[in-house]
Amino acid sequence: MTAVKATPTTPPPRLPVRAKAAAGERGWGGVSPMLTRLAAEKATGVLVRERGSLHLVDGHVVHAESPSAPGLDLLLTAHGTLRTEAWEAAARATDDRHATTRLLLDSGQLSPGALELCHLGALYDAAYFVLAPSSTPGRFRYGVTHPLGGVRPVPVAALERETLRRRDLLHRVWPDAATDGAPLVRADPVAPPPVTARQAAVLARVDGVRTAPDIARALGRRAYPTLLDVRRLVSAGLVSPRPPAPAAAPLPDVTDPDITLLKRLRDALEAL
Repeated sequence: MTAVKATPTTPPPRLPVRAKAAAGERGWGGVSPMLTRLAAEKATGVLVRERGSLHLVDGHVVHAESPSAPGLDLLLTAHGTLRTEAWEAAARATDDRHATTRLLLDSGQLSPGALELCHLGALYDAAYFVLAPSSTPGRFRYGVTHPLGGVRPVPVAALERETLRRRDLLHRVWPDAATDGAPLVRADPVAPPPVTARQAAVLARVDGVRTAPDIARALGRRAYPTLLDVRRLVSAGLVSPRPPAPAAAPLPDVTDPDITLLKRLRDALEAL
């Protein structure tokens, strides 16, 4: 079955990307000037931004976390790569996630290849949200390390290029980013187009409450591919952001004469 494709009726506006000559010379987009500087410094620590954090070791990104993206534990356990009971038992037996994954690797319950694949998927997934445009300045704490830092370092150049590629792809599918974080509702078109099995699973979990990241967690999938499925469903007219609730009617103003009249009525009732 053919996937739902996006065909916007008008060309989307160009994305706001910082056009810097230095960034062009380096070969990546300059998504975060602070991150670029930290990479050049070969810094070690954690960059905290509005939508999550990036952990760096010697200027490479080794881990990313965002409330909008499922974590490594969910990606490992959702589809049978690792039993949930095994993760929980290892977590109870250790006091941090590095020891947890090391225990699982040493016991043979988790292969190095599966860990690296899921770790990179979680890192790129979360980094997409962490590097989203923000009006809040980021801050960097030097020397802070993450217990999962040794899995697979990612160069900042590669991370920024991939982030820009993903941002551009989403924009071309459907240019309104409101679908990424709003509760979603289903539409009922007269002649709905066919959808893939992946898109059908997303559509089945649209209930007027869940957002795209919520659906990703419910399905045990990475968030970015779910954003892509949602935007394709929106473009096809099958899904839309839930309309905002109507504003409550303003309360009538109460004037001093009204208060005086109410007091008189109260006094009259008490005198009966």
